[in-house]
Amino acid sequence: MLISNAFAQAAPAAAQDPMSSITGVLPLIFMFVVLWFLMIRPQMKRAKEHKALLEGLQKNDEVLTQGGIVGKVVSISDAYVTVEVAANTQIIVQKQAVGAVLPKGTIKSI
Repeated sequence: MLISNAFAQAAPAAAQDPMSSITGVLPLIFMFVVLWFLMIRPQMKRAKEHKALLEGLQKNDEVLTQGGIVGKVVSISDAYVTVEVAANTQIIVQKQAVGAVLPKGTIKSI
């Protein structure tokens, strides 16, 4: 009666712009680059340094395990290290558990 019927009209078909598809993917690429430089790259660097530390491990080195145990390396095998933590007290830990090699004389100063 007083209100006339409204009919929807189809919008004109938008032409596919090659730049619109690139700008849609650009934030995703940017987030991956940020993730790479802030998380993945530093972790790979730390893993490489830890591997070099384990390969350079020698008998009589003073080490700190990831569990916080300080001791002197008595023997080394492929996967395990025997660490002397006190006189006549030795423990066997996995090689991966060695967190740091301490300077000589650290155990005596503790």
